[in-house]
Formats: sequence, structure tokens, C-alpha cells
Amino acid sequence: MKKIALVCAALVVGALANEGQEFEGLLTTPGCAAQGAFADCYLENYACGTDNCFKKIEPGATTKPKLALFQHNTGKTYLIDVSKLKVSELGEGMNKNGVIIVGVLDAATNTIAATEFKAPPPPQKSFFKGCL
Repeated sequence: MKKIALVCAALVVGALANEGQEFEGLLTTPGCAAQGAFADCYLENYACGTDNCFKKIEPGATTKPKLALFQHNTGKTYLIDVSKLKVSELGEGMNKNGVIIVGVLDAATNTIAATEFKAPPPPQKSFFKGCL
């Protein structure tokens, strides 16, 4: 009976290990991360990938810009493969710190194959008690 319990526990741990690991950082584009322009990153980077890219594409054309996760504590930038996620859900985490991407890292290409996305919690409401 103990052997069966140990085998079941090993299978559960193995299944959880295959889901991936968590990466926390700032969700941006590779171009903005390379420039270090996080707060000054133009919104068109998130729509088509680079600065002034709207001048190069046809109006109404849909593009799939690449996304990246920048970690401030290590200075590393990881590309994100979002083929298993809905890109529309990633909007609430764009250009925000504290975004968590769950996935498997391919060290050869420095790409995270994302399986889950967690946006940072919204800021807490505060009450101003001072005198104006």
C-alpha cells in the first residue's frame, strides 16, 4: 500500500513539474526592452512591433507583434511564445511590472513557451486624509 502511495505521489510531482516554471517581470516588446524605454515605449510597439510601424503597414491590417518579458533584478529579456494563450487577455499586463508568465524556457532561443498568464493585482484604493 505504501508503494502505491509513493508511486502516486511521484506521478503527481512529475505532472506538476512538466507544467513549467514562473517568470516574473515587465511585459513589453523586444524593441522597447533593448532600448530600455519602458515608460516611454510608444503604444504602436504593442500593435505592430516597432516605432513608426504604422507608416509601413496597410490600415486595418492585423499584425502579431512579438512580446518579451524583462526582469529588472537580473537584466535578462526573454521572448514569449504566446501561441497557447489568447493575446487579447495579455492587454491588462502590457507595460506593467509584476506580470507572471508560466511556461517552459527554451534556453537555446531564450524563449518562454507560455501556458499561463497572471496580471499584477490592481492598486489598492487609498483615502486622502490631508488638507488641500
